[in-house]
Amino acid sequence: MMKEPNSSSTKNRPLIRASELAHFGFCERAWWLASVKKVPLANVADRQRGQRAHDRHARQVGTARRRRQVGLLLLGGGALLFLIVVGV
Repeated sequence: MMKEPNSSSTKNRPLIRASELAHFGFCERAWWLASVKKVPLANVADRQRGQRAHDRHARQVGTARRRRQVGLLLLGGGALLFLIVVGV
């Protein structure tokens, strides 16, 4: 049986807003610092520098994924070529 929204089990729970979820999704550490430790948000220059660092990291991860895919394709092609040459 579902409890009503005003029941005592929901009164003590903090309300989670969509903006908090977005903040958490963007950077868990920034969310934790702002929500749990109550550290004030960094100034604009610091946030822009952090955004650039996040963007740079995302590009590096994308490059690493593409290189891994190419490597796996080359490995598979090499294995196939080996099987053809050996005649297995």
